[in-house]
Amino acid sequence: MAAHFDRRLRKAAVTTTVAAVAVAALSASQAPNVTADGNGRQTTADNAPTSDASSQESATGNSPYYTDLPPLDSPSPAPTIGTPSSRGPSEAGIPATVLDAYKKAEAELLQSKPGCKLPWQLLAAIGKVESGQARGGRVDADGTTIGKIIGPQLDGNGFALIQDTDNGVYDGNSSYDNAVGPMQFIPSTWAWAARDGNGDGKADPNNVYDAALAAGHYLCRNNWDLSDQGDLASAILSYNNSQDYLSTVLSWLEHYRKGTHEIPDGTGSLPGSRSDGTGYGSGAVAGSPTGGSGGSTGPRTSGAASPDPKPSPDKPSQPGRPTTPGTGSPSPKPPTDPEPPTETPGPTPTDTVDHLENAGATGLTAMAGDTFTQKISTRAETEDGKAVGRVRIRFTVVGDTDAAFTGGEKVAAITTDASGVAVAPVLKAGEKTGGFTVRATVIGRSVKALDHRATVTERVADALESITDTTLTCTPGGEFADRVEVKATRKGEAADKVAVTATLVKSVLDPTENDKGPYFKDADDKPVRTLTGLKTDAKGLLKLPELYADDTEGTYVLRLTTAGGAVRDITLNVAEAEPAPDPSEDPATEPEA
Repeated sequence: MAAHFDRRLRKAAVTTTVAAVAVAALSASQAPNVTADGNGRQTTADNAPTSDASSQESATGNSPYYTDLPPLDSPSPAPTIGTPSSRGPSEAGIPATVLDAYKKAEAELLQSKPGCKLPWQLLAAIGKVESGQARGGRVDADGTTIGKIIGPQLDGNGFALIQDTDNGVYDGNSSYDNAVGPMQFIPSTWAWAARDGNGDGKADPNNVYDAALAAGHYLCRNNWDLSDQGDLASAILSYNNSQDYLSTVLSWLEHYRKGTHEIPDGTGSLPGSRSDGTGYGSGAVAGSPTGGSGGSTGPRTSGAASPDPKPSPDKPSQPGRPTTPGTGSPSPKPPTDPEPPTETPGPTPTDTVDHLENAGATGLTAMAGDTFTQKISTRAETEDGKAVGRVRIRFTVVGDTDAAFTGGEKVAAITTDASGVAVAPVLKAGEKTGGFTVRATVIGRSVKALDHRATVTERVADALESITDTTLTCTPGGEFADRVEVKATRKGEAADKVAVTATLVKSVLDPTENDKGPYFKDADDKPVRTLTGLKTDAKGLLKLPELYADDTEGTYVLRLTTAGGAVRDITLNVAEAEPAPDPSEDPATEPEA
């Protein structure tokens, strides 16, 4: 690792004095498990957190990334006017549209997931490492890259083995998956992480707004708080599971946090080397002759130096092999032990999965707003029913529902344990009632999905308490002075958002709607005697609209009911007011004889 950093530092030709200053600056803001090496670059300790995400589940499939590190002289904030050279070091500049995409993603996450505390500089650091800020900001006015950025095919030849999951829709490869776009999502991850960041009605991994927002949501899953250094490291490692990757991203994050500025699109500096040993120009960019973020979709080169041109007559035909003096013939090669035969790797656990079985409860039900008390669990099995551990299971909430896992996520990926069981995160019901499905699938293998059915029922109350008097009085043709108010409770606690129906019935024994007596008014001021869609507030309280009386005197009943069986009857009296007594007729006021 140190040698790797030294090679980069020699390219940068920095001085010892600058390095010492950088060490002090980095040390002042050091995170747990992150240290500075002898050259002032961030490295991670051996016990730094690691991600258990498989290649299929990481955002990039653990694809190659750019290893260029920021300069040791930290940038200072610079004005956003003038030429790029007048605004500080070029490495501190971020193309305008790309920078806007990062900041818009930060603003959206601040609203939707404030507990995540996502800084836009983290997106910038990952964007730098994954694609050189969309190849120096080569994007159109809508933020879509000019030519697709496609990583190397993940065929297991020096990379992860991820067979095609999108039929080549995103990466143009129907045999294997490739990471795609400025944030280098593999198709299987984009399938559930995709977001529409620019509001054009579609989610495109080649659009920097869409990709940046998707990356933000990806980094904010699992209830991670990115202001916590442990959660930050876990999130970055889940993006690409490499300690060197973590160190590189943290270095750029530190660099951008100390100051950056906007530069014109297309003028950003291009990265020089990648983690697979190849340079910038080795990548494949559809529609572009200049290369891009990753390796090509065709045969991959090793990244070693190019072979010499065809040897001239005065050169030995096999360079590198010494010749016997005076003969020009190669010297005898000492005998060596034969290389052991290459072993064909056996099947992975994922390869052995034949089907999925339900390993938990059935008939999952929860009231709107409540947490499902039982967790969904799935067991991966071979054809003969044996459990398969270390397999990634994706749980996806599908259907017309606002139910979601903890943190508001609709998707979760869990690794099966030794008994082959993966337990989904806690599921919380939304406000939409009805049935929906949590679908379990095997990541990286085409196995029939297993659907877990769940149902959300409406909120209920087991009691209704009258806040106003239980008997209200009104004169014929008048308006009741007091409005009816009740409180709904469930198990003695206030029951919020409970639906209440109010009906003016004929009597306590006859729940039929009355056709005379008191009434409510609709939006057109017409009499109505049944109200639906009423709901209690956060304290379980509900105040009904004003009540009116027709000219028919009598005693009437207003019945309030809720789901769950709570009932409350309110008595309404319609009668002429009793005349006030005449003081002259009061014996107490008659004069004495």
